[in-house]
Amino acid sequence: MSDDRDEIAAEFHRAVNMTVRELEHWLTTEESKSAGQKADGASESTGHESGRRIVALLHRGKSDWGDDDYAHMRKVIGYVHRHLAQRPSGDVRETRWRYSLMNWGHDPLK
Repeated sequence: MSDDRDEIAAEFHRAVNMTVRELEHWLTTEESKSAGQKADGASESTGHESGRRIVALLHRGKSDWGDDDYAHMRKVIGYVHRHLAQRPSGDVRETRWRYSLMNWGHDPLK
Protein backbone atom coordinates (compact mmCIF):
# COMPACT_ATOMS: atom_id res chain seq x y z
CA MET A 1 0.00 0.00 0.00
CA SER A 2 1.19 3.45 -0.91
CA ASP A 3 1.80 6.25 1.56
CA ASP A 4 -0.36 8.47 -0.63
CA ARG A 5 -3.23 9.75 1.53
CA ASP A 6 -5.73 9.80 -1.33
CA GLU A 7 -4.97 6.16 -2.11
CA ILE A 8 -5.20 5.16 1.55
CA ALA A 9 -8.54 6.96 1.92
CA ALA A 10 -9.92 5.31 -1.23
CA GLU A 11 -8.84 1.83 -0.11
CA PHE A 12 -10.25 2.50 3.37
CA HIS A 13 -13.62 3.37 1.85
CA ARG A 14 -13.54 0.17 -0.22
CA ALA A 15 -12.69 -1.92 2.86
CA VAL A 16 -15.30 -0.24 5.07
CA ASN A 17 -18.46 -1.19 3.21
CA MET A 18 -20.88 -0.44 6.05
CA THR A 19 -22.46 3.01 6.34
CA VAL A 20 -21.77 5.01 9.44
CA ARG A 21 -25.37 4.37 10.55
CA GLU A 22 -25.07 0.63 10.02
CA LEU A 23 -21.80 0.52 11.94
CA GLU A 24 -23.12 2.66 14.79
CA HIS A 25 -26.12 0.35 15.17
CA TRP A 26 -23.98 -2.80 14.87
CA LEU A 27 -21.63 -1.65 17.64
CA THR A 28 -24.57 -1.52 20.09
CA THR A 29 -25.40 -5.22 19.65
CA GLU A 30 -24.34 -8.03 21.96
CA GLU A 31 -22.89 -9.90 18.97
CA SER A 32 -20.58 -6.98 18.28
CA LYS A 33 -19.51 -6.64 21.89
CA SER A 34 -18.77 -10.36 22.22
CA ALA A 35 -16.70 -10.69 19.03
CA GLY A 36 -12.96 -10.28 18.87
CA GLN A 37 -10.03 -10.49 21.22
CA LYS A 38 -9.54 -8.34 24.29
CA ALA A 39 -6.14 -7.30 25.56
CA ASP A 40 -5.38 -8.33 29.12
CA GLY A 41 -7.60 -6.31 31.43
CA ALA A 42 -9.45 -4.58 28.59
CA SER A 43 -13.22 -4.28 28.75
CA GLU A 44 -13.56 -3.90 24.98
CA SER A 45 -12.21 -5.93 22.07
CA THR A 46 -9.68 -4.42 19.71
CA GLY A 47 -12.18 -4.64 16.84
CA HIS A 48 -14.99 -2.97 18.78
CA GLU A 49 -12.66 -0.12 19.72
CA SER A 50 -11.61 0.12 16.07
CA GLY A 51 -15.26 0.28 15.02
CA ARG A 52 -15.85 3.26 17.30
CA ARG A 53 -12.80 4.94 15.81
CA ILE A 54 -14.04 4.23 12.26
CA VAL A 55 -17.37 5.86 13.15
CA ALA A 56 -15.51 8.94 14.38
CA LEU A 57 -13.43 9.05 11.17
CA LEU A 58 -16.54 8.79 9.01
CA HIS A 59 -18.25 11.57 10.93
CA ARG A 60 -15.25 13.86 10.51
CA GLY A 61 -14.17 14.97 7.10
CA LYS A 62 -11.04 14.10 5.20
CA SER A 63 -9.72 17.59 5.89
CA ASP A 64 -9.71 16.77 9.61
CA TRP A 65 -7.78 13.49 9.33
CA GLY A 66 -4.23 13.45 10.66
CA ASP A 67 -1.30 11.06 10.51
CA ASP A 68 -2.71 8.88 13.30
CA ASP A 69 -6.02 8.58 11.44
CA TYR A 70 -4.30 7.46 8.25
CA ALA A 71 -2.28 4.94 10.25
CA HIS A 72 -5.53 3.52 11.63
CA MET A 73 -7.03 3.37 8.15
CA ARG A 74 -4.04 1.31 7.01
CA LYS A 75 -4.62 -1.00 9.99
CA VAL A 76 -8.29 -1.40 9.03
CA ILE A 77 -7.40 -2.14 5.41
CA GLY A 78 -4.88 -4.79 6.46
CA TYR A 79 -7.25 -6.42 8.94
CA VAL A 80 -10.12 -6.62 6.44
CA HIS A 81 -7.92 -8.08 3.68
CA ARG A 82 -6.31 -10.68 5.98
CA HIS A 83 -9.60 -11.84 7.46
CA LEU A 84 -11.42 -12.02 4.14
CA ALA A 85 -8.70 -14.42 3.01
CA GLN A 86 -9.58 -16.65 6.00
CA ARG A 87 -13.28 -17.00 5.15
CA PRO A 88 -14.67 -20.20 6.66
CA SER A 89 -16.69 -22.58 4.54
CA GLY A 90 -20.45 -22.70 4.75
CA ASP A 91 -22.97 -20.14 5.90
CA VAL A 92 -21.16 -17.25 7.61
CA ARG A 93 -24.21 -15.16 8.57
CA GLU A 94 -24.01 -15.83 12.30
CA THR A 95 -20.30 -16.47 12.78
CA ARG A 96 -17.71 -14.78 14.95
CA TRP A 97 -15.67 -14.39 11.75
CA ARG A 98 -18.35 -12.14 10.23
CA TYR A 99 -19.03 -10.35 13.50
CA SER A 100 -15.35 -9.55 13.91
CA LEU A 101 -15.14 -8.14 10.38
CA MET A 102 -18.25 -6.07 10.98
CA ASN A 103 -16.60 -4.52 14.04
CA TRP A 104 -13.96 -3.29 11.60
CA GLY A 105 -16.66 -1.84 9.31
CA HIS A 106 -16.83 -4.62 6.72
CA ASP A 107 -19.88 -6.83 6.23
CA PRO A 108 -18.79 -9.74 4.03
CA LEU A 109 -22.40 -10.41 3.05
CA LYS A 110 -22.75 -7.05 1.28
